[in-house]
Amino acid sequence: MNRETVQNEGSTVSVCGWVNSRRNMGKLAFLDMRDRSGLLQVVLVPAELDDASRALMDEIRPEYCLRITGIVNRRGEKQVNPNLETGSVELLAKEVEILNPSKTPPFELQDTAQVNEEIRLTYRYLDLRTARMIKNLDLRDNVVAFMRNFLRREGFIEVETPVLTKGTPEGSREYLVPSRLHESKFYVLPQSPQQFKQLLMVAGVEKYFQVARCFRDEDQRGDRQPEFTQLDMEMSFVTQEDVLAINERMMVELVKAVAPEKRITQVPFPRISYRDAVDQHGSDKPDMRKDKNDPNELAFCWVVDFPMFEDDGQGGIQAAHHPFCMPHPDDLDLLDTEPLKVRAASYDLVLNGYELSSGSIRIHKHELQNKIFELLGLSAEQIEARFGHMLEAFEYGAPPHGGMAPGVDRLVMILANEPNIREVIAFPKTGDARDLLMGAPSDVEKKRLDEAHIQIKPSKH
Repeated sequence: MNRETVQNEGSTVSVCGWVNSRRNMGKLAFLDMRDRSGLLQVVLVPAELDDASRALMDEIRPEYCLRITGIVNRRGEKQVNPNLETGSVELLAKEVEILNPSKTPPFELQDTAQVNEEIRLTYRYLDLRTARMIKNLDLRDNVVAFMRNFLRREGFIEVETPVLTKGTPEGSREYLVPSRLHESKFYVLPQSPQQFKQLLMVAGVEKYFQVARCFRDEDQRGDRQPEFTQLDMEMSFVTQEDVLAINERMMVELVKAVAPEKRITQVPFPRISYRDAVDQHGSDKPDMRKDKNDPNELAFCWVVDFPMFEDDGQGGIQAAHHPFCMPHPDDLDLLDTEPLKVRAASYDLVLNGYELSSGSIRIHKHELQNKIFELLGLSAEQIEARFGHMLEAFEYGAPPHGGMAPGVDRLVMILANEPNIREVIAFPKTGDARDLLMGAPSDVEKKRLDEAHIQIKPSKH
């Protein structure tokens, strides 16, 4: 890596990377060579190069991929660049190999924030070469690595759950996957591992997590994507206080470790009820920052006591979050008479006005879970078809359990001071769920549709 050259002054080394820029000074040429670690100045002196390398000098252009072997020399005092990690040294080239030439990129690979986003996403592999995007990927890697290590120290184990699963409508629209082997049957892509993580608690795992890919077929906005990543976690034998405490501690330690320039407004995080948040701040995601112009202020807060149900607009009720939330113990008597007044044992972690994480204590008893399904208007047949596996599992000594799932994309977006999560995802979709790089979604050949037992209906529009 380029940054390692500083420790190799006087040695012969080989570096690989891309030409960030070229400056000609008479017969000499200066290259800023770029790799993931940063820039390194390379000096091309014709008399110092072998014959093959000398012949290549005039060909070299920005974004050419090169391997250069040379001697690491200390720069003169006046030539030192304090703004570069490698600014005290330069590489005197002896051999140059063009690993691959490059066409002229469709945009300058500096800070691409002002470049048309559709062009950036079409050439995302070029956009990701820029220092800002590499920095965002590094930050994301550091955040995920910290979370994994923190939870392992706390006794959690990482368990992967299926991506092809059963459709059990829980709120958002699901992506459907047709089964080739089972005609007229479908899998769905999970909105979250909600049911699997609860079943892992029934299985006795006790402390589970995974960095989970989740999928929701919904209208997009700046902080949403059709596929996204969350730190999914669940614990057995816990109270709401236990879940909040470990997540708050994880966030405080994470900020110190990966974003030490940031300042948390208040620790312990303030708590506010859903009702007070809406009444006092006009939102269930209150922005508690004292100075909204300070990019390094992080204002976490807990919002608790969300409604268990909400009006579905058709004379009935629907789950405000999902149907597996435990009703607030003080409101159980209201389930039959005034369900819209029932609070859930659910909670959100809000950061700078964004919902960062949602969670709840879960129902773990067959009778109560079945009652909630009935209140939601499901028939006995619908309950059995959609959730029979959960209800049966609860009859085998299911422990009390709860958890939450911080959104990785949104957290990194805020720590990186980016305006949307597309800036911190390597290969995101556009706002209308298109992948401009790969050309997805795309047409499929009739043969493949036939194999999956699918017939396309002409649009009525």
